[in-house]
Amino acid sequence: MINYRIAGEKRDLAEALKALDAVCRKCVPVTPLECITRCDVWRLKNELRKLRGVMEKPNFMKELLNTLKNETRLQILKTIANEGYSADKLDHNFREVGRMDGKNTIYEECLQPLAAVGLVAENMNQRFYATVFGCILAKRLDGFADLIRFLPANSECYEETLLTTLLQGPKTFKNLASLVSPNIAPRILKRLKTAGLIETPEDKDYVFFFRSKRDPAKETLSNAERKVYNAISECGISARQLSEKTGISPRRIYLHLRRLKGKKLVFVRRTPKTYRLTAKGLKLASLLRELQALVEEIWKSSEQLDNSENT
Repeated sequence: MINYRIAGEKRDLAEALKALDAVCRKCVPVTPLECITRCDVWRLKNELRKLRGVMEKPNFMKELLNTLKNETRLQILKTIANEGYSADKLDHNFREVGRMDGKNTIYEECLQPLAAVGLVAENMNQRFYATVFGCILAKRLDGFADLIRFLPANSECYEETLLTTLLQGPKTFKNLASLVSPNIAPRILKRLKTAGLIETPEDKDYVFFFRSKRDPAKETLSNAERKVYNAISECGISARQLSEKTGISPRRIYLHLRRLKGKKLVFVRRTPKTYRLTAKGLKLASLLRELQALVEEIWKSSEQLDNSENT
């Protein structure tokens, strides 16, 4: 297992790689085999080369997210982040705490998926260890396990897409539907709202009424119509607010507004409903964004490695 601290605890992997590369250039091994078997720098570079190949897959982010949306896999990743474990040892540890997942289940359902996205690897002694990518991810995504239950376990990751988009601020349905599909957007938004990850403003009034520039003196208005007309402010008002302000029932308010619209004294303007993150949704979306940033960091580091070796 590679110790990430060999770079002086540098949090930025690209910066750490530069420091390691400087060490590597000054090194004079007796044989090439010494590099492969003993050198942490060589192992880190080799890991990054393999990771680049894994990350080049078009659906890598979707595969990574679906792999991480599993509490047992996350627990295993954290367990082996500091020490290599065999499938037998993991099975033994799980049995000690009352979990009966079984060796084959741990291997096929947890270790293999984690290895497929470059988070863990297996050495010649059949011991699994967390890669540099896995070690950093295990440290940075603290609290992710508490939130994954709110996301579908195996999906196209549309929920994750909308959550990270809402980090930019409230969005309308049209904005969000353009990122997925208008046909499935209502279902996804309902799922996120039910999970308490997003919300709409408490004010449910999206239709507002305004006075037109037409002179009301040119029209014959009943006392109720005039009362409703005078209650409409310059900045607009909803039917519910008009009802509260005038003491007229909502049903009668709509009747008078329809007549005022017919006389061209009132017009309607619709304000689209917006969706925003809750506190819980903000925490999950921030973790997802940090995961994306980590993937980009790993990719840039592997790209830097390729460039340095080609010069």
